[in-house]
Amino acid sequence: MKFKLITQQTPHQGFFKLHVYTLQHQLFAGGWSAIFKREVLARGHAVAVLLHDPQTDHILLIEQFRPGALADPNGPWMLEIIAGMVEEGESDGDVAKREALEEAGCTVSTVEHVLDYYPSAGGSDETISIYYANLDLSNSTPGIYGLENENEDIRTHIIPTATAMEWLHAGKIKASMTIIALQWLALKQRQPNAAEQSQHAHGHNYTRTGSC
Repeated sequence: MKFKLITQQTPHQGFFKLHVYTLQHQLFAGGWSAIFKREVLARGHAVAVLLHDPQTDHILLIEQFRPGALADPNGPWMLEIIAGMVEEGESDGDVAKREALEEAGCTVSTVEHVLDYYPSAGGSDETISIYYANLDLSNSTPGIYGLENENEDIRTHIIPTATAMEWLHAGKIKASMTIIALQWLALKQRQPNAAEQSQHAHGHNYTRTGSC
């Protein structure tokens, strides 16, 4: 399948860019579509990381104000995993480590890639890569973090994974990256070797690669 990008305009360029594409594409039934326009929000590439202590089976979530959720009946403060935009010259791992420190005061040394996805390809070019980091949360306490110069006001929550799953099923967690990461963790823990991994973790044989 092919497409033709006929024109591209950028009528707005602020914190985000707005592109207007004039294009057409091949049809499944054969031939080409009519020429049409689409507006696409240029968001770039983001990295999200699920912070999990496999020994205690606790995870760290953050809570912060999100203007896109102003109309939500429960208010615009959302529960999320750590995340941030990739800046020029940064790797995904760099971003995961930077954001973990800025948003939660956690030091992460290694991360495991989970998946990449488009959260809203119908109107945005944003891609998100989700990662997993196992670290020591046993001595951590909830706190308030974020960069003042970016108007960040972030509260951390350190909760049992089971509690996070209850919140997910109750509809308390609505951010897509968080939902995907928690569902991935649930599947990971149901794998045939999950019980063995858990035994190693509780026997202090599981190497955690960071701390808060």
